[in-house]
Amino acid sequence: MHKKILFVDRDGVIVVEDQVDTFEKIRYIPGVFGGLKRLVDSNRFHIVLVSNQDGVGTPSFPLEDFEPVHDRIIETLRGEGIIFDEEHIDFSLPADDCPGRKPGTGMLSSYLDGSWNLEHSVVIGDRLTDVELAKNIGCKAVWLAPKSDEAKLPGDLRDTCILVSDRWGEIASFLLDEPHLAPRTAEVTRTTRETTITLSLSLDGGGLGKIHTRIPFFDHMLDQIRRHSGCDLSLHADGDLMIDEHHTVEDVGIALGEAFRIALGEKRGINRYGFEVLTMDEVKAEVALDFSNRPAFVYDVPIAREYIGTFPTEMVEHFFKSFSDSARCNLHMKVSTGNAHHQVEGLFKAFARAVRQAIHRNPYSDELPSTKGVL
Repeated sequence: MHKKILFVDRDGVIVVEDQVDTFEKIRYIPGVFGGLKRLVDSNRFHIVLVSNQDGVGTPSFPLEDFEPVHDRIIETLRGEGIIFDEEHIDFSLPADDCPGRKPGTGMLSSYLDGSWNLEHSVVIGDRLTDVELAKNIGCKAVWLAPKSDEAKLPGDLRDTCILVSDRWGEIASFLLDEPHLAPRTAEVTRTTRETTITLSLSLDGGGLGKIHTRIPFFDHMLDQIRRHSGCDLSLHADGDLMIDEHHTVEDVGIALGEAFRIALGEKRGINRYGFEVLTMDEVKAEVALDFSNRPAFVYDVPIAREYIGTFPTEMVEHFFKSFSDSARCNLHMKVSTGNAHHQVEGLFKAFARAVRQAIHRNPYSDELPSTKGVL
């Protein structure tokens, strides 16, 4: 059987779209190393880099600026076990109307001789011209773009484009038919008369994201969850702070719990249980949790101060109770006496690290972590 080809664009797919003519401009697309490595390791594809590099060799983009930077990108990928079988790069400008410039097929003519399985080959690119290229050579395309852009696909390209996604993990899982390893994500919007919250969560991220609730200490604590859980978390909350913090803190807890519940799905292959004992100077914080689909909350936290700065310490308990109810998890929390700031921050850090342990997914198992057969 003829082998399939994976045609991979460079700018916008491997590195951030730009005229990458200095080392400082090299910025890798999140998830590209893990996703592309899975595809390379599968040995199901002949891996080909195919890229337009506008005007290389002209005064505005000298060849001596392009080559060392491109070589650095390729060397970095090779160091991660990602090796291209071939590279095809077109240096023309759009005005040149060069037949080798995507979506033209000129520089890929060697693959059109019938010796390759083009019907099941795939182009991965961040532009519609990449989808057009796929159509022109008779293969399929993955458009690396936000899912919301799917509506922008022209009608004549809809049969060619088999996936619209800006997540490399999802792309790899789709092409390898491994849905159990697809990224676990959730988007939650919660709007009430008291708050408006938008939240995006990826359980398989790298601790990226931005937090904004207009409550500085609360932002600082939520940032501990993002950093120490390893989840990507972006959250924006607008609440009725002219009254007090209650509604914002409560609804953020509800929204975050809902996001975890959605992202975990059936919970197949995960640890399910997580626990952490963490010290923060004189304070010892202990957290144990179970994503059991049964909410239960135990809180043994003797905080002597009523406020940390302007943040009411009673809201700590209310946040975690709201999370436990919404995520439908067991959550037990305990902290020793000590500095109130250390007590609360220690709890948030211990919670995040317990979450990290509980959501860890065994790539070799799709089993449900329950003897009941259901969670």
